[in-house]
Amino acid sequence: MSGEARLTAWVHGYVQGVGFRWWVRSRALELGLNGAATNLPDGRVEVVAEGPRKACEQLLELLRGSDTPGQVALVVERWGNSGGSFSGFIER
Repeated sequence: MSGEARLTAWVHGYVQGVGFRWWVRSRALELGLNGAATNLPDGRVEVVAEGPRKACEQLLELLRGSDTPGQVALVVERWGNSGGSFSGFIER
């Protein structure tokens, strides 16, 4: 599958207060993606990324890799169509 996509990933583990959202933003911008990384009240980080499907897949691979800040225990993903609702990549 190719073209534009929207990845929503919920990252579980020790991922708040360790620079994780900043790291995600940096990787996403390097890949040319738009979106947001948001701390959730339950300790997860929600990552929404829009752009080329291949770049979204690369970001997902990075989220599941061993070089993230903190400690990722699990990444749950959902795919959809790009909505074009983001300009740049923000941390919230």
